[in-house]
Amino acid sequence: MDVYQEALRYLESQHVPVEAETEALEDDVFQEEAVSCLLSPLLSEGLDFPDTPTLCNPKEMLERRLVVLKGILETEEVYLRELETLLMPMKALRASAGTSQPVLSGRQVQTVFYQVPEIRDMHQSFYSGLKARLTEPGPEEDREMNYTGLDVVVGDLFLKMVNQFGLYGGFIGNYEEAVEVVSKCTHSDPRFRTLAQSMMSSNGSNKTRTKYTFEALLYKPLDRVTKTTLVLHDLLKTTPKEHGDYTFLQEALRLSRSFLSGVNESSQCKREVMLSHGMRRKLMRDGFVVDVSEGERSLRHLFLYTDLLLCTRNKPATRGQEQYRFCWYLPLAGLKLRWVADQERSPDAHLRLHTIRTKMHLLCQQLRQHANRSRGLAFAVRSRKKLEQMELTLLTHSPVYTLELHSPSCKSHTLLLSSLYELEEWREVIDKLTKDNIETVPPDLLTLTSACVKLRMTQQPPLHSTHAVEDEKSLCGTLSVAVHSACGLQQPASLYVCVEVDGYEFYDKQAQTHSSVHSLNPHWDQELCFQVDGAQDLRVLCVSQSDGQDDTVLGKVSLKLDSKTLNKRWRRRTLHLGQVEVTLSLKYCPHPLELSSGTAQQQPVFCVPIETLSQHEGVLVPHVVRCCVEEVERRGMDEVGIYRVSGTTSDISTLKNAFNSNLREAVTRLRSADVNVVSGILKLYFRELPEPLLPTKMFHSLARTLEIQDINLRLVSMLSLLQSCPEPNHHTFLYLLHHLQRVSKMQDVNRMSLMNLATVFGPSLLRHPVVGLGHDGPTMDISQEVVVQVQVVFCYLQCNNLPEAQTSLPHDTDAEDETTHM
Repeated sequence: MDVYQEALRYLESQHVPVEAETEALEDDVFQEEAVSCLLSPLLSEGLDFPDTPTLCNPKEMLERRLVVLKGILETEEVYLRELETLLMPMKALRASAGTSQPVLSGRQVQTVFYQVPEIRDMHQSFYSGLKARLTEPGPEEDREMNYTGLDVVVGDLFLKMVNQFGLYGGFIGNYEEAVEVVSKCTHSDPRFRTLAQSMMSSNGSNKTRTKYTFEALLYKPLDRVTKTTLVLHDLLKTTPKEHGDYTFLQEALRLSRSFLSGVNESSQCKREVMLSHGMRRKLMRDGFVVDVSEGERSLRHLFLYTDLLLCTRNKPATRGQEQYRFCWYLPLAGLKLRWVADQERSPDAHLRLHTIRTKMHLLCQQLRQHANRSRGLAFAVRSRKKLEQMELTLLTHSPVYTLELHSPSCKSHTLLLSSLYELEEWREVIDKLTKDNIETVPPDLLTLTSACVKLRMTQQPPLHSTHAVEDEKSLCGTLSVAVHSACGLQQPASLYVCVEVDGYEFYDKQAQTHSSVHSLNPHWDQELCFQVDGAQDLRVLCVSQSDGQDDTVLGKVSLKLDSKTLNKRWRRRTLHLGQVEVTLSLKYCPHPLELSSGTAQQQPVFCVPIETLSQHEGVLVPHVVRCCVEEVERRGMDEVGIYRVSGTTSDISTLKNAFNSNLREAVTRLRSADVNVVSGILKLYFRELPEPLLPTKMFHSLARTLEIQDINLRLVSMLSLLQSCPEPNHHTFLYLLHHLQRVSKMQDVNRMSLMNLATVFGPSLLRHPVVGLGHDGPTMDISQEVVVQVQVVFCYLQCNNLPEAQTSLPHDTDAEDETTHM
């Protein structure tokens, strides 16, 4: 209890009263498990923090405030070095876990380092932001103000950090098990003992090194989170009430106290209710979701316990105390889950969301313009409040992913989430708990709901405006993600990749590739573009799509985005999402953002020059061509008369409209359409190109090559002419030729020889120039033109050494590929 006694001494020295019952409570709370004393040495309800600063002289207060801030910065630097020292062996231990003689198993490595990298990243972000604020030079006329520290605004940094204290909640809950693993392995494995007893950390500029034990380093986060409340109290005491930081620091202090109280409450509550199999009721996860009831959407705080799911709503604070009200609960035993992919929003919903986004965008611009001014603090507070309200509205009305919950008692509830990644996290943990088949003890709902304030790990809804910090590493501009391919499947499947970014909700933050054809090695080569503002994280999910069944997430991964490592050149990444390996490329172009005039409409596919469409899609062979070819090769190679037999005109027209409006929807329909409709769409696409695939100017040159008697010389000449085509035309034509050659190999079944295929496609791929439009050359009647069209395509199809087609633009850079495991 050294930290506890240290806290008491500190509070007494600062004239902060501590209730006398604290010591008794200490003995009561920690009598069962001695190691639990490390979890939360402070009981914050016993602290009566002053609401107003206690120093009288404003200048003296601000000078002391600056000293406190510099002290915090120094201790943060030391703490970060300690965390880095703790994490130093993680990579080697993880690598050895896959060998025949591991130091620690994969599960033990995960236990020992649980939440430590995330805590390190959180404090690194806080440290960088604080250091930048304290070292920012001010204008000449504000030199005196800089000296007093009046213009140093750091409250938002503290509030952002405290809002992420849920990470410490996970660390604290796992701490005992982590210490147990370290202690056990230290005694049983000499290799680990050598490592655990001699971990060295440098001491900054003095080049000395400090020696730690593994257990001592594991204790550092507990020590740090405990002292944060004391530090915030000290900082608030030296901050004038009219200072722009005061409100932020008050809220950060309140949340920090609430967190420490929750840790103490959790340590008691976990021992209160015994469930089956000797388990105790424990909070596993909580967060904000949208609850749908009778068509109405409401933002709710969802709490997942070991044996039940509790939905609550936040009650307005009274006398500074937050409360929750009970909405509903479902036992986990027998609970069935079903999630539904993103649903289309109505035009009215699109318009409403766009209006809110426009207002948010303008308000953010105004806030940034006032950020460097010493006046206008009242305006900033009012504007941030408005921004939070608008974000709450978006958070309630923008989610499109549905999670349905069905209990054996016929009770059902529908939840909506904005992120498929977050939905999958909820589904995974609920699914695991339901499989444990834990019998539910009927809860005391009043007590359980009342305890939510202290038990919660998520303090506030995920509002970007609440804890946003202008970080130079965050992205503002256009982020392009080119999804190439996947491998590692155990059996053929139709997959799509979902990509999500964070940041302000001004723009769409999610995009998906079209679904691939059933394959062991699906390919997309599809480019997804995001307009981002304040983005720091990229999430990637690989989803399997089956006819008549729910989609299944095969794997997911989250990546940190850094504007310093991304640039205008493509950077290739290989991601391991469970059993699936996904290859993609990233490119980032920073620029000031303008809000779009409305929902972005997809560019049409049909009746558009192939060069324009290919450039827009970032490929060399348009997606409509590749998807149709893949589908024909999947289920149409043995279809009698494939490409000769026409599909239903109305079905072809419907599918054409789908391609012109929504590629994902079109490809989904393509998978279930009649195969003759699929082949009809491909023929229609080439027939409706404004300029034929083989440019009109080549007609007469190609016609003359047909006069060459030597077939080998003729093919050489024709391939040479093909090289002069624009790249999209060249590669698309080669891609089609290879496909048609594969179709003809099945001619014993489908009755489609090379000549039959040339007869079908010739008139769509090559056309005679229109006389009088600047084209010179001999004229010919329609029958002669058709003969040339068919013979040209037939000659190309007879070539046995056609060059391979390149379907996408190269996204490689000079840098080596990076691999991310999950």
